[in-house]
Amino acid sequence: MSFWCERAWLAQPGGPGVVESVRVETAEGRIVGVELGAAASDGDVRLGGIVLPGLANAHSHAFHRALRGRTHAGGGSFWTWRAGMYALAAALTPELYERLARAVYAEMALGGTTAVGEFHYVHHRADGTPHPASEGGPNAMAEALRSAARDAGVHLTLLDTCYLHGGLGTEHPGTAQHEPLAPEQARFGDGTVEAWARRVDALRAAWADDDRVLVGAAAHSVRAVTPDELREVAGWARRAGAPLHVHLSEQPGENEAALAAFGVTPTRLLHDAGALGPGTTAIHAVHLTDDDVALLGASGTGVCLCPTTERDLADGLAPGLRLLRAGSPLSVGTDQHVGADVLAEARGVEEHERLATGRRGSFGPATLVEMATSAGHAALGRPDGGRIAVGAPADLVAVRLDTARTAGTDPAQVALVAGATDVSDVVAGGELVVRDGEHRAGDVARMLSEAIDELWTATTP
Repeated sequence: MSFWCERAWLAQPGGPGVVESVRVETAEGRIVGVELGAAASDGDVRLGGIVLPGLANAHSHAFHRALRGRTHAGGGSFWTWRAGMYALAAALTPELYERLARAVYAEMALGGTTAVGEFHYVHHRADGTPHPASEGGPNAMAEALRSAARDAGVHLTLLDTCYLHGGLGTEHPGTAQHEPLAPEQARFGDGTVEAWARRVDALRAAWADDDRVLVGAAAHSVRAVTPDELREVAGWARRAGAPLHVHLSEQPGENEAALAAFGVTPTRLLHDAGALGPGTTAIHAVHLTDDDVALLGASGTGVCLCPTTERDLADGLAPGLRLLRAGSPLSVGTDQHVGADVLAEARGVEEHERLATGRRGSFGPATLVEMATSAGHAALGRPDGGRIAVGAPADLVAVRLDTARTAGTDPAQVALVAGATDVSDVVAGGELVVRDGEHRAGDVARMLSEAIDELWTATTP
């Protein structure tokens, strides 16, 4: 299939930028030709506006989408929000999760996402026991996510999460004490790292022939795994050649608990456990010391920022520019899905930096596009993704330049202006998933409403 782009974002000798009249030839899900200065032909699918590489949503919790617009009455904090999230998680079944995730991933696709990193920890039944074979087996929830992503037309990196403890104890300051999982957390845990690894190894084997999915690893946080367990999870990821993700210092409470129990910050714990490095992505990284920034940067550890979530949960402003200058590649994610807009997340990184420093332009348009595309794909174990070039995945996103939001915009600065509603067409793996603003699955708003209503109904005793 061939796609003719009115304008496309391509790598150039002086850096990436806008090129007019580009034909992109695809075959078997890959780009096999890029022709500059091409005239449109009758056989081309025409993509107007400016065509970006496929966007990567590097951090998602799909079921959190059901909390959007339901958590603001009475204020509260991250920790009170978390209590509501646990109630929602308790009601999930494989069938409910598949329906909800299909709608969530379709919403992402409408906004230009072609690859998502699902930070997946809802593994078992609500009482913590594995799903039996009659319910799909121990990886039934993961299979629900794979089916959802396939139907929605997005590539999935399942970041299967090791989550063994309920938090860091504070009863005995100065001692390293992890609490057991609370009842509402029981379905997240596998008991031991060894049991987690056996389950994930089985999943990797089952998915080995599916080129639209990858299985990576995650350690939920230093609250949920001990340093020794973290070392084992990191070792598994290295041996498997899989990406490793971990929540890091999203809230000051995590830092305080780590300092009380271990005498060091969460970042130092990750470093000492051998979990930092180019294959690792830290999520949020909001409350960092200078030493933390240096450790992350020197090791080449990536950082995924989620500005809409970090605003919504009053997390704070991450030191994005300091991290980038220290050597940490930056990607972005929608996390709890306050919005499903990767372009807005990338723009939010620059906007947060303006609030923190009083300066504009710390992150230029090209850097924001990189965060939303190639850096995100690399964080998800897809290092060839996020670029329009021969050999790359055939992932394209057409952004309109004639909407009320984008009219008059310099195409080279579209990342500072456009959002999900300006996306007209999306190609993922060579397949036309969104055309003229419509998803191939149909009415995504209806899909979301029905799935969310069904899930909330299931939470009522």
